[in-house]
Amino acid sequence: MTIAEDVALAGLLGSAFLSATVLPGNSEAALAATIAFYPGRVVAAVFIATLGNTLGGMTSYVLGRFFSKKVTRPVPAMIRRYGVWALLFSWLPVIGDALCVAAGVLRHTWWQAMAIMAIGKMMRYLAVVAGWQNLMAS
Repeated sequence: MTIAEDVALAGLLGSAFLSATVLPGNSEAALAATIAFYPGRVVAAVFIATLGNTLGGMTSYVLGRFFSKKVTRPVPAMIRRYGVWALLFSWLPVIGDALCVAAGVLRHTWWQAMAIMAIGKMMRYLAVVAGWQNLMAS
């Protein structure tokens, strides 16, 4: 692996982490750029993006867990209805952050929340890769 690949993957990690918080970041574009420049690093790129995005989601979970006494807004109905499984949709813009915070507020088991979050986020990144590869094949 070259230094340029290391830098690209580190940038992808940062973008993915920020994208899962309330801060702006476009991890899908960063992933597409990474695999465009380094097509042999697809597996590593998906892993890194999933890791960063999951860690960002867990940051929101921790904030919800530790500051739950200060939460004045109601918990999203989706997580009340489906429980920790709602975190499969934690990748969605805006609502995803609320789902992660709500999982912390409701004190869902951290490792279950993290695992389900990671599955949903990885599926989204695999869809991005498939879409990018289909676009390039056209």
